[in-house]
Amino acid sequence: MFRRTFWFTAGAAAGVWATTKVNRKIKQLTPESLAAQAADKAIETGHKLKDFALDVRDNMVRREAELGGALGLEAPVDPDLPVQRHHAVEAAEPAHPHTYRKLPYNSNNRNEDH
Repeated sequence: MFRRTFWFTAGAAAGVWATTKVNRKIKQLTPESLAAQAADKAIETGHKLKDFALDVRDNMVRREAELGGALGLEAPVDPDLPVQRHHAVEAAEPAHPHTYRKLPYNSNNRNEDH
């Protein structure tokens, strides 16, 4: 008698546990829940990308300062010398607002859009 009662109770408990698990999983798979999870992941990824970009920028500035010091680019300038001018890599503003500027390089990649 006790054996039957034990197995009946164990079966009922397993049934309640399984039903609860299934209902939770069904609620997680609703469109609203999936959209909320995707939005949370997108926000989290955006924060990680922003942190990465800020780290890259900080390290880039530090490394440029190191290289500038090593190459003597930050040395005092003789006032008798003409000012050195740096030319821009990109062309001037486009004449038409819907045209895009391009970097001046030639590529032999045949997979590029033409």
